Amino acid sequence: MINNDKIFVTRPLLPDFDEFTKLAKEVYDSKWLTNMGQKHNLLEKELEKELKVPYCVLMNNGTLALLIALKNLHLPQGSEVITTPFTFAATTHSIVLNNLKPVFCDIEPNTMTIDADKIEALITPNTSLILGVHVYGFPCDVEKIDKIAKKHNLKVVYDAAHAFSTEINGRGIGTFGDVSTFSFHSTKLYNTIEGGCITCNNAELYNKSVSLRDFGIVDENTVNDIGINAKMNEFQAAWGLLNLKLYREEQNKRKKIKEFYDQNLGSIKGIRILKMPENATNSYQYYPIVIEDDYHLSRDELCKKFNEYNIFPRKYFYPVCSDFECYKNVRGRDNLPVTNAVKHRVMCLPYYSGLTHENLSLIVKIMDK
Repeated sequence: MINNDKIFVTRPLLPDFDEFTKLAKEVYDSKWLTNMGQKHNLLEKELEKELKVPYCVLMNNGTLALLIALKNLHLPQGSEVITTPFTFAATTHSIVLNNLKPVFCDIEPNTMTIDADKIEALITPNTSLILGVHVYGFPCDVEKIDKIAKKHNLKVVYDAAHAFSTEINGRGIGTFGDVSTFSFHSTKLYNTIEGGCITCNNAELYNKSVSLRDFGIVDENTVNDIGINAKMNEFQAAWGLLNLKLYREEQNKRKKIKEFYDQNLGSIKGIRILKMPENATNSYQYYPIVIEDDYHLSRDELCKKFNEYNIFPRKYFYPVCSDFECYKNVRGRDNLPVTNAVKHRVMCLPYYSGLTHENLSLIVKIMDK
């Protein structure tokens, strides 16, 4: 049976249209459309509570959050940043756009996050930062990374784009490292259409972030740094306030979808399901699987089979950053055995509350043929 409606890997969470137009009318009537208006400031405070962080600085996208987070730390120009190639392009691009040099470290096969046991071998006198990514919401080994950073006097930044609301031992994911960044893009579990934020633990980094997102302006008479325009507007903040009330329900629905997948895919030979560490909560951002050698199709063959039924899972991440022509000379690129194996095997299945039982059953049936 061919599915008539296209099924993609995700679908954006949408607030009630009438509720949004009511808030949009309030913005319209206020004539305060951007530059840290009432809804923007309220959303920042609500996110601090939701993410369990001391400080949150809203941005108009996750990439600018990363750019500003790195600039915030005043790292030596040309110094090296140890990071993962198994991430979206924005992570590595943000390093280079700050005039820093990425160094690729291989990933851990069970969570696909940066392999903390391989970081120290890459450290040189020119290393200034470790940049980890909480891939699919699986947290990096923050304890090991913290010990390494302290031992070598390095800064730590985490890209938490996939990890909205994730906690480790009850502690908000955005409190680890020196700075963390989140993406609120429409594809994310929680979205503000476009958007993101920086979270940090101290007032100095908070104040720097606030200044840098507004051209480095401190007040009407003072510009103290070279900043950029990264401000979120009031309409997106209004959207975000409404979605903040909805995303937990979406998570609960995705939890049930995960249980369905786990139960029905776990017995299929050659399909490996990734497991969240016991001390961490699941953001339910993606449902990744790994196609092993003993499955009867390759990952790409399975994708083509899905596409015949108008189902479009995502080969995510593929290609990886170390495959990009612009990073062909990056140190560490030639020693990524796990990354180079996983990139041909990983697949994220459709994962959102709008999926019906019939949709899910079809997905399982295609894989179990």
